[in-house]
Amino acid sequence: MAKSESDFIFDQPLLKQILSLALDKKAGRVVVFDVRGLSSLTDFFIICHGDSEPQVKAIVDNIRKGTKSKPRHLEGYENQNWILLDYFDIVVHVFKKDERDYYELERLWADAPVKEINDESY
Repeated sequence: MAKSESDFIFDQPLLKQILSLALDKKAGRVVVFDVRGLSSLTDFFIICHGDSEPQVKAIVDNIRKGTKSKPRHLEGYENQNWILLDYFDIVVHVFKKDERDYYELERLWADAPVKEINDESY
């Protein structure tokens, strides 16, 4: 059975784990962009948000503690409005909701295959 473009998560264990950990903390509007061949920075971008600074911190802490891999770079943890976790092949952006709405990072990768993740689809 051929996999569809939206099945790109299937063969990515760390990606699946990060998505699950974000959903565990009720991350909002979780989306994954497959930017392989479109970006030399990484293979996947995950974008999600929390409704408050404590929720943003909880999402990030759950990802950091729940994966064996450690991010090579962590940015924005002090202010908790936009935190970036760089896992080489996966870059995770966790926003506070109003910051996400302001920056609209999704527009930058409109040409990439994208999949929205929620508890029902995962």
